[in-house]
Amino acid sequence: MELALQQQEIKFDAKAKKFVVWLFVVSSTIMFGGWTSYYIVFSASKGKGHGLVLPDAFIYSTAVLVASSITLYLASRALRNGNKASQQLFLWITLILGLVFGALQFDAWNTLKATGAFFINNNAAISMIYVLSLFHVFHIFAGICFILNSLVGSYKNIPTEKAVYRQEITSIFWHFIDILWIYLYVFLLLNS
Repeated sequence: MELALQQQEIKFDAKAKKFVVWLFVVSSTIMFGGWTSYYIVFSASKGKGHGLVLPDAFIYSTAVLVASSITLYLASRALRNGNKASQQLFLWITLILGLVFGALQFDAWNTLKATGAFFINNNAAISMIYVLSLFHVFHIFAGICFILNSLVGSYKNIPTEKAVYRQEITSIFWHFIDILWIYLYVFLLLNS
């Protein structure tokens, strides 16, 4: 009887944690939506966008994130099929791709600075490029923490239900930040 109650508490706890992740996804969507709205309002009032050619590193980082979503999907599929070795391999690849994304963002910022587009300037639209990409990098860092949690769990002898839960949470968050970046990149391209 006591074991059944503990299992129910674990399931309830998992649902509560999943709800918190979805709440974070929604609040982040609202936050980035607010910033892109600010960008549109500013651009309309000044009659100009950021006026820059976006660094090539942004398109490369987009490709890296799409690849990382594919590898994370393959990790989830490997877990469902009971293939821990493949799950671990794909999680490692996803982790590395997440770090590559972060490095590409720093490269993009350096490229922007080299062209004279600094964070502090007389065009707030240029500043918003930095704000949007920096806060997205913070989300990538959080996603990497989720990936590490799944990866550590894959090496431990944890129950399959818990491993699947960790992988689901990681997938929800990581695919969200992937879609978010695609939106931000396309938004910045269309509003230059």
